[in-house]
Amino acid sequence: MNQTDLEQVVNELSTTFFGKPYDDKVVFNNRLRTTGGRYIPSRRTIEINPKYLAEVGFEEMCGIIKHELCHYHLHIEGKGYKHADASFKALLKETGSPRHCQPLPSEARKKYYTYICKVCGHNYSRKRQIDLQKYRCGKCSGRLVKGNSGDG
Repeated sequence: MNQTDLEQVVNELSTTFFGKPYDDKVVFNNRLRTTGGRYIPSRRTIEINPKYLAEVGFEEMCGIIKHELCHYHLHIEGKGYKHADASFKALLKETGSPRHCQPLPSEARKKYYTYICKVCGHNYSRKRQIDLQKYRCGKCSGRLVKGNSGDG
């Protein structure tokens, strides 16, 4: 999908679900990692994570676009457009937009490190490795040893 296809999809979803055209900028942003998209009010721009199209599919990306369009249209109308606002929650429900997007499969397969206390046997799971000479068990201050590392 290229830029013109993206603009066409966003405008089509905007007119179908909101009854108004989308007149501002929409772009793919490859640097987005933990979110499917974002709306930037100061620039009136919607950014979409292209990894969602590649990994999860077109339907999930359309849900993300509808979510960001809720932010956009409420902001343009001067209503509450943030996640905690009642008007935002009501518009999400009215348009059938998702509140959150599902996690990317590629991000879910991160490696975790397991550490076990020699004294009390408590297990610790960490995303980053720790220095076993520096850190001890938080329960009993016993020494930690590396356990079996696993994937997320």
